[in-house]
Amino acid sequence: MPLVSDPIRAKRMARVLFSDLVAYAGEELRVGLEKDDLFDRLGDEIDRARTFYEQNVDPTMPGSSRIFNFALVDVLIAKSRRVNTHIW
Repeated sequence: MPLVSDPIRAKRMARVLFSDLVAYAGEELRVGLEKDDLFDRLGDEIDRARTFYEQNVDPTMPGSSRIFNFALVDVLIAKSRRVNTHIW
């Protein structure tokens, strides 16, 4: 399978990776936000998502790492605004 070189497809891939992580991690995501240890708690899963993304997206595509990082914040963190945390 060729590497993804279309930013729209890369964005979709990153968002799906994090949507899956949210569905899988559920309670761990909430606890990680509440205790402010999200990246320690879900670090392995985030690393696996990053590895998959980097193996399937053309690294020469402008903004490829920014797309991944934006999806991390937008899907994993921002959509969890209902969680009681000192972050917001």
